[in-house]
Amino acid sequence: MKIILQTKKFLFIVSMLVAFTAPAYSQDIVKQAPVGFDVYQENILHGKIDTISYESKTVGTIRRALVYTPPGYSESKKYPVLYLLHGIGGDEKEWYNGGQPHVILDNLYAQGKLEPMIVIMPNGRAIKDDRAIGNHMAADKVAGFAVFEEDLLNDLIPFVERNFPVLTDREHRAIAGLSMGGGQSLNFGLGNLNKFAWVGGFSSAPNTKAPEKLIPDPDAAKKQLKLLWISCGADDGLIGFSKRTHDYLVEKGVPHIYYIEPGVHDFKVWKNGLYMFSQLIFKPVDVSTFTKYVYK
Repeated sequence: MKIILQTKKFLFIVSMLVAFTAPAYSQDIVKQAPVGFDVYQENILHGKIDTISYESKTVGTIRRALVYTPPGYSESKKYPVLYLLHGIGGDEKEWYNGGQPHVILDNLYAQGKLEPMIVIMPNGRAIKDDRAIGNHMAADKVAGFAVFEEDLLNDLIPFVERNFPVLTDREHRAIAGLSMGGGQSLNFGLGNLNKFAWVGGFSSAPNTKAPEKLIPDPDAAKKQLKLLWISCGADDGLIGFSKRTHDYLVEKGVPHIYYIEPGVHDFKVWKNGLYMFSQLIFKPVDVSTFTKYVYK
């Protein structure tokens, strides 16, 4: 009898040790956003939105971005960073005005579903007059969207790392965006895997590079990427750019999530992209679940 009791006690202790040493986050599939996910809740803790200004040596001006710091933000702690990019007709305020990311993230924090992170929403138009006015397809503005890669890597990221308590390794840096910003995120993220381990494109636009240029070395991408997320509305006229990237990734055996949902080219799809993507980043990831991300 004594031996049985001792055995049960030993097994109990082992089970408790396993529970406390297991990963803090489950590998469950992240579900489509429910009704109310983007509705402001009064009785929860809230993060903070501020405007920051940084010197861009790339452009030769002082540029602006929005920064979201999470509920309970403390300068004594170090945080991972998500760079969240806007579309061709927007600026640093597009996500804030159209997608209310602060509300979506606040609600997720209240449910214990996010790893605390800082979110930077920059202006992806790296030209001296970077206002979202006039012909967005003008040659200088289109060129500015590509130049933003240099501004991001050489000016904005260093500014953030000097002025905020952030983790500076690639495993704690993510990039994602909508439409034109989705193309930028794929181009810049996959083109700089030494800088980004988490990459997301929501309804990526025609500025997205051809797949063989995005990922010329699939084996390197397999080793370096923590998560590559590609999502789009099923009735979006630009879905072909997401699908061709997906098809190439499947051919080359590069793990990724390809999530097609009902919808068109609008914030309904993009907000859901942020809702789902944000819950996956900066956590342990089980690549065996990636193919299970199918809209139901």
